[in-house]
Amino acid sequence: MTRDISVIEQGKMAMRTTKAVRTGVLALLLGTVAGRVIAGPPVAGPAPSLDTAFDRAAAVVKAAGLPGELVVTDAAGAERSAAFGMADRAANKPNRVGQRWLWASVTKQVTATLVMQQVAAGRMALDAPIGRYLPDFGGDRAITVRELLQHRSGLPNASDTTAVDGVPSFYREAGSGIGDAARAAGFCSGKAKGSRGGQWEYNNCDYLVLGAALQAVTGRSYARLVEQRIAGPLRIRTLRLARDGASHGGAAATGYDGAAPVPAMNVATGGAAAALTGSAGDLARFDRGLMTGRLLGPVARTAAWAGDTKLGFMALGVWSFPARLKGCTAPVQLVERRGDFGGTQVRNVIAPALGRAVILFTNDASAEFGEVWQGKGLTFDLLSVAFCPPTA
Repeated sequence: MTRDISVIEQGKMAMRTTKAVRTGVLALLLGTVAGRVIAGPPVAGPAPSLDTAFDRAAAVVKAAGLPGELVVTDAAGAERSAAFGMADRAANKPNRVGQRWLWASVTKQVTATLVMQQVAAGRMALDAPIGRYLPDFGGDRAITVRELLQHRSGLPNASDTTAVDGVPSFYREAGSGIGDAARAAGFCSGKAKGSRGGQWEYNNCDYLVLGAALQAVTGRSYARLVEQRIAGPLRIRTLRLARDGASHGGAAATGYDGAAPVPAMNVATGGAAAALTGSAGDLARFDRGLMTGRLLGPVARTAAWAGDTKLGFMALGVWSFPARLKGCTAPVQLVERRGDFGGTQVRNVIAPALGRAVILFTNDASAEFGEVWQGKGLTFDLLSVAFCPPTA
């Protein structure tokens, strides 16, 4: 599976006619469309109780020695959470349940949800050129919304800018030039790195341009859209963009790479790609909003969660794939979003058929999560105990 790496890290929905919609829905229900894997009905048996799942997952985190916060939640609303280790070693300040975290590239999952809301409303189309929504875009205006969502735009990459203390200079800038619209008109309109629709390459410009397009289509800022379309309906209280120049982006935890704090960066430069912050509990509310259909209807959600096998199971803002986990009798369909930004790593994984999600934040930038498909590693162990019955 393709690995998600940020700056310090890293089927088709045709809604043009009623007939096209009906055809698309039928195809999605059949299971696989044009190489995309679709989340299907439950096949792995019942998940363990929430208390059992959480206790076992917490034991995995403790054994790994990770500082951070763990949340396990069910679609019906129940959740369990615990914090581990130190948020600030010098100040002897522990991580605490409910503190503010960098959501890192989970921001992209939020942005993709906002885009799909506009697609469902008929105001955007996945295969429309971005120039339809940003006619003054200085890059290739033929790049489609889908290509941006799936990192196939060929746009210039902020991670390629000259590094200062190990941080690309793009992420040290401040002021009026770092907003989504300014980035779309500026850096992201620069010389293309590749051709549109070509090879997959993780690139924050893709989502900064999408943020600018959302603003152009709705007449609302990205921050306002998050408030009105995500936070408000779900009664989320902590979700907001990092303020320009805020230390650690306003998060409670200092990011560490081994023994040393990670170099400073301006988290606000992540915009619609990586700059949202909030509590782990509010991320659980977001996941429940997706699982229960409060944010996206079934057709839009199915399209958003259709993993393309040719792109390493990349869907729209997430990865979606079947995984064989320890203790489950059949593969479990997973919807995964990961992030690594400013010294914070996050794993946000939903098992739609089981109605359960697992969230783990850590301020250890050096933590190794492994890959689920390898059948070992931290993520594999964590998901196995949260989604599968205990083995004898």
